Amino acid sequence: MIMRGRTPTGFRATRRTGRIGLAIAAIAASGALVACSGSSASDDDSSTESDTSDEAADEIPSVTLTSSVSSGERNVAVDTQVSVAAADGTIGEVVMSWNDAGRNAKVPGTISEDGTTWTADDLLEPGERYSLVMRGENSEGQATTERSRFRTEALTLDEQTYMQYIQPYDGTTVGVGMPVVIQFDIPVTDKASIERNLHVTSTPQVKGAWHWYSDTEVHYRPKHFWPAGTKVHVDADINGVSAGNGIYGQYGEQFDFTIGRKVVSKINLDSHRMRVFINDRMARAIPVTGGMPGYETRSGTKVIMEKYRYKDMDAATTGVSQNDPEYYNITNVPNALRVTWSGEFLHGAPWSEGSQGFANVSHGCVGMSVENSGWMYDNTRIGDVVQVKGSNRTLEPANGWTDWDISWSEFLSGSALH
Repeated sequence: MIMRGRTPTGFRATRRTGRIGLAIAAIAASGALVACSGSSASDDDSSTESDTSDEAADEIPSVTLTSSVSSGERNVAVDTQVSVAAADGTIGEVVMSWNDAGRNAKVPGTISEDGTTWTADDLLEPGERYSLVMRGENSEGQATTERSRFRTEALTLDEQTYMQYIQPYDGTTVGVGMPVVIQFDIPVTDKASIERNLHVTSTPQVKGAWHWYSDTEVHYRPKHFWPAGTKVHVDADINGVSAGNGIYGQYGEQFDFTIGRKVVSKINLDSHRMRVFINDRMARAIPVTGGMPGYETRSGTKVIMEKYRYKDMDAATTGVSQNDPEYYNITNVPNALRVTWSGEFLHGAPWSEGSQGFANVSHGCVGMSVENSGWMYDNTRIGDVVQVKGSNRTLEPANGWTDWDISWSEFLSGSALH
């Protein structure tokens, strides 16, 4: 599909352009195919050619090879899965190809065990011409080759939805609370079709599910925290898949990540203490300060989403006017760990060290000494869990990676397939 030119800053830059394989079904014959007579197919989209051996033609019918898409057909839907059927014989090989930026790209496919059908493994690209070379033989080994061509429907960028944001990044090591996060640039209304093509596998295998937070954002999490050391593979195989309302998936992505050690930080806003557990053993108790009245820190289960060794913090980004007495603009805040999109961080706060362990005086963040915040920064990863209690202000859905803040049954209810 056509490359979009509007990837947001900081979003994944790599793309897997289409789902093109080089695998071709092996020839299912004991010897080489009998040579076929006749000229090659013409450039006319409607051309179809069949070459058959003449021996014993009166006694044994030649194999007939038929594509599910008629030769010469135009405006074929991109979510079409092409197949080939054989009558009076078996399929030896099907070569399905299209011109991908000047190179002859092959579409992989699978031949059935009885050799009578071939099915493409991939869907189609928009606005392209495809060719099929189908080879088979009858029961006497007489070979037939048939060819056909067709064109797919053209799609605008507004008729294709692109995965503009994906977490975690390929090859990274993340915490036990890490969800798989996918955001689309154009709304998905046929969520079931897209979700059927979002595949997550892991070693060891764990039970998990997808949850749609909106028409543009879907998350995956296991039923319980990922086991430490788990290897996870994600295949977002949505290229050409219907997203509803005439919209189709654009590109697919595959990526892998690893789960690191289990790190869970438990914050009690009443006692002004944070206890950090590493692999279920308490590693450090840290005095903290939370949000003061009117700016309470949200209670709930949060996940570290971003890490900054230094972060500028401007209250205007949280809706506080510069004319407000509570307005602040602090540069180079040390060791900042983001846990909500609304602006809550765990960070070093040297200006409030006298209150840490005794009172909540912040504007919603959890502050600690620079030394303790440095230890937190060095000992946590994206995807580590932060559990907060002691506030009547609760965490809003999707204000961060809030997948663990709801029950498993609630999470399942957000799947289009449950």
